[in-house]
Amino acid sequence: MKKYTIVIFAGFLILGLSSSCRKQLDLAPVSSVTDGNFWKTADQFDSFVAGVHTQFRANNSAFQTLGEMRADIFATDPGTNGTFTGEATQGFERLWTQNLNLDNPGISSFGGFYTNINQLNLLISKLNSTDIVSATNKNYYLGIAYGMRAFYYFQLYRSWGNVIIQTEPTSGSTLNISNLAKAASPAADVLTLIKADIDKSVGSFGSDYSFRNLKSYWSKSATLMLKADVYLWTAHRGNAAADAATAKAALTDIQTNVPALQLLPKYSDVFATTTKGNNEMIFVSHYQFNEATMSFVQSSFVPQSGLISNFYDSLANRQFSPTIDNWGGLLRAPVRIAAFRAFNDKDSRKLASIQPAYQKLADGTFKIAGCFTDKYQGEQNAGARLITNDFPIYRYADLLLMLAEAKVALGESPAAELNLVRARAFGANYDATTQGYPNQTIDTNPTEAILQERFFEFVFEGKRWYDLRRAGDSYVYEHTTLPASQAYALFWPVDRTTLTNNRLLVQTAGYASF
Repeated sequence: MKKYTIVIFAGFLILGLSSSCRKQLDLAPVSSVTDGNFWKTADQFDSFVAGVHTQFRANNSAFQTLGEMRADIFATDPGTNGTFTGEATQGFERLWTQNLNLDNPGISSFGGFYTNINQLNLLISKLNSTDIVSATNKNYYLGIAYGMRAFYYFQLYRSWGNVIIQTEPTSGSTLNISNLAKAASPAADVLTLIKADIDKSVGSFGSDYSFRNLKSYWSKSATLMLKADVYLWTAHRGNAAADAATAKAALTDIQTNVPALQLLPKYSDVFATTTKGNNEMIFVSHYQFNEATMSFVQSSFVPQSGLISNFYDSLANRQFSPTIDNWGGLLRAPVRIAAFRAFNDKDSRKLASIQPAYQKLADGTFKIAGCFTDKYQGEQNAGARLITNDFPIYRYADLLLMLAEAKVALGESPAAELNLVRARAFGANYDATTQGYPNQTIDTNPTEAILQERFFEFVFEGKRWYDLRRAGDSYVYEHTTLPASQAYALFWPVDRTTLTNNRLLVQTAGYASF
């Protein structure tokens, strides 16, 4: 029998169940075993499936960077060389100034995605050759594996275009496919694989629309959201009507078969640590106290408690307190003041997503100094703030706004979906005659209206750069610092180490190689 080195990611992803069945979640592999002593029981398959979700969670920082950091949300404000608290940006500025190269690539080693792709390849191979797992779990796990692999390749496709395709498990201690002596495949072939995997995932799930582990396991609804995402992308690049219709069908499939999904009445409740697995979430990466925290938030996106105490918040001009506003982070990537000001003051998403900080002037007045994201506020423990919110990958607001986008491509009105999202955002302040579609000035261009709504809705959910790219290159040039003359930089460079390790790979067109 051909043997593979199998990296088992520790920790069963038991989410929100009884405390007796919770186990420690570690993001690093803790054991290597071979075929000789694994894949022998159904429990081992269950554990491996938990592991691929744990590793997926470890990729969230890369998902957020690729999907958002080159857009128009984060940046130091004009005239400053650092963040408003005085901390250095430590290279983050290369993302929003579009100044990437092989030595400063923004993301290295293709985000580390190939490690989990290889695990998914192995899971698919083993599931297709076992009778140990129940038919229900086998089909569900195949649905997960094909759907999640398609998601990874869609990230790679949108970010680098031509990438290595590998659908069979590989052996070796690192399991790093990006280091194989293998050339990249054309982007068109990658897209073909993505669509084929989506079809296999949908087929494997069959009629099973159930969610597992508080929405933290990939599901049929997650695959259908991905399908809409992919086909909207291609709808903007030709074959518009047919692909938009496919996207619309995928989204309405979810609405028909999972009627419990809906917008929560209050926007901030969607992300609260007390509402995990709520009816708006479709697929999340789960974090939990004593298991894992969203460490990449505190490492770069929120300020040190001692530094933020020099400023004032926007409510009653209260000075920040190190014991109350104890973010305990490092602010490398502040939110642009212009991004904060783009929101209507009556929009609940404004202060539920972004925290402004003000300086108190000598005359007693206040001037805004800067902003940072506070969408994920975590929970307090022993005087420390732990970011234990779930990180949303897909949620119902995304479904509604993608459905609105599909309708526009089909010549239909997006009013119903857009107005559901806007009404929730404004709550008691909602006035359909001024805030509803098509009554805002921006609504004369439905594409811009949807892009703006997605901007307000999905701050710090890894969507904005991809949204602009999906709508078309002109929207990227309009809304970001990337000029049309630098069109090659719509894609990301391959880092020097990856090019050195795999000499059959070539640099992304337009970037300098060695």
